[in-house]
Amino acid sequence: MLAHLLDVLPAFLVASVILAALPGPATALFLHRSVRDGRKAGLAAVVGNEIGICGWTLAGGGGLSILLTANHWLSLALHVVGAAIMIWLGISAWRSAKHPTDMAVALPPRGRTPAAAFRAALVSIAANPKAAAFGIVVLPQFLPTSGPVLPTLLVLAAIQLVIDTSWCVGIVLAADRARNVLSRTHIRQRIERAMGAILVALGLGLAADA
Repeated sequence: MLAHLLDVLPAFLVASVILAALPGPATALFLHRSVRDGRKAGLAAVVGNEIGICGWTLAGGGGLSILLTANHWLSLALHVVGAAIMIWLGISAWRSAKHPTDMAVALPPRGRTPAAAFRAALVSIAANPKAAAFGIVVLPQFLPTSGPVLPTLLVLAAIQLVIDTSWCVGIVLAADRARNVLSRTHIRQRIERAMGAILVALGLGLAADA
């Protein structure tokens, strides 16, 4: 196991960093929640996202990749659901920009709490094609073709989780530091509309791929 890990680790680290750094629905969601709802909401979204990332990694290494490759309709359903979720999140962000509220209130309204951010991220990552592609297509290439697979899978999943979490937390903290400027009503509205448009575009792109 150790010899195999040492062989595949350099390439796996590169792949994990690329996955984390590629902009996508999760990045837009972190920025949107952090600027609108604060650092706690942004970090809660990261937690939800990382649970989903870990789930895709373990599922892909555990054989889901074989199932989705063999079943065209299941793969198509994943893309359609992912597209619908992205479009729904984008429309929600666009609509919230039309109703500015005081971002400094002690008790955020329903839908803007850390729990709501966690749920949104968890639902989003469940149908995120980037995370699914990594777990289903990329990760299995780093697993041994003979001998025990589970120990290697767990180690690689843990490494990916650390890398992705570090990157996502950095995004949230950077957005939180700039929040005083970004939370001004006219700027926030433009950001939310931009994030909403990006999410809708990602959803439409995913639907077109399907």
